[in-house]
Amino acid sequence: MNDRDRELFEAELRKLAPARTPAELMERLAAPRQCRQATNPQVSTTDYQPGWWRLLRWLAPAATVAALVMMLLAWQLARPANRPHNDHLRFGAQPALKADAVEIDQRLVGSFDAVARLPDGQAIRLRCREWTDEVVLRDSVSGIVIERSTPHLEVVPVSFETY
Repeated sequence: MNDRDRELFEAELRKLAPARTPAELMERLAAPRQCRQATNPQVSTTDYQPGWWRLLRWLAPAATVAALVMMLLAWQLARPANRPHNDHLRFGAQPALKADAVEIDQRLVGSFDAVARLPDGQAIRLRCREWTDEVVLRDSVSGIVIERSTPHLEVVPVSFETY
């Protein structure tokens, strides 16, 4: 349907006269409304509860919490008192390892640049470096050597340089 057809259609609609409202409908609309009582009214159960029932609703969760606290206290008191504590072991015992030579090293494994797109479509340049951290502990008395190597990646955003 083009603009000319729409204009003709609207012109025809303007010529038409609206229908008269039925008298019966007008009478029903003008008549005062009467409220009817529901045959089975819905009553909230909280309105007719006795006072002790409302109190019980709050005391039940509080009693549960109190019972849990009492069980926790009873469990703490029931633990054996003669079991060894770690305090005297921590301060009185000799350490199993006495490291007399410690080496800490950080080595660059690789370096590269990358370009990524953010969710909004903007491009961002990233400088990436791969590192390896190494820790070596030596105990010359017992001949124990502990080596630990941990790789990690360092990513640094770098702005684009525009000329």
